[in-house]
Amino acid sequence: MRGIAKVNNRQRCGWVPEDDIQYLQYHDVEWGVPLHDDLKLFEMLILEGQQAGLSWRTILYKRQNFRKAFDYFDPERIAGYDESKIESLMQDRSIIRNRLKINSVIQNARSFLEVRKELGSFNAYIWKFVGNKPILNRWESQHEVPVSTRISDEMSRNLSERGFKFTGSTMCYSFMQAVGMVNDHVTNCFRHQEISEMYDH
Repeated sequence: MRGIAKVNNRQRCGWVPEDDIQYLQYHDVEWGVPLHDDLKLFEMLILEGQQAGLSWRTILYKRQNFRKAFDYFDPERIAGYDESKIESLMQDRSIIRNRLKINSVIQNARSFLEVRKELGSFNAYIWKFVGNKPILNRWESQHEVPVSTRISDEMSRNLSERGFKFTGSTMCYSFMQAVGMVNDHVTNCFRHQEISEMYDH
């Protein structure tokens, strides 16, 4: 069936490579599950920004390297990075050595801390864009799934106003999908129903 990956007799979203165990694991366990932990939300925001111009597979395979390089995404530590730390990161071949992206991580950490100071948690801030409740979509085909929406446009504008970088609308929607703000598993993917049931708890 077009748009569906079938592995181990389970149907999955068509973007999942059938021969990539790590990608399968990400799809089957993480993608689309509602996430409310501040630090994990921050990590996903950073990783989605790092993906700009690249494939998610590239980022997924470097995720552990990013964690080590950026102090396991501790925003307080990252916010204090100086020029010598930036130069050190620029020499780290295990991550994406792009100065704009590295600088954006530092800026985003500072903006993240400001949001938390103002609102108590980043979770409270980011989930307000969907009314604190995941959006359950019912796409029958991968071709129906949008790359951005009015909500991701609004999120992008607000993040930008708060100083966040690499947070365009497309990136914001990808973030929303990853952290379960929307359920964009297609309806005949086995995870669509499993995640939908999480919404009722």
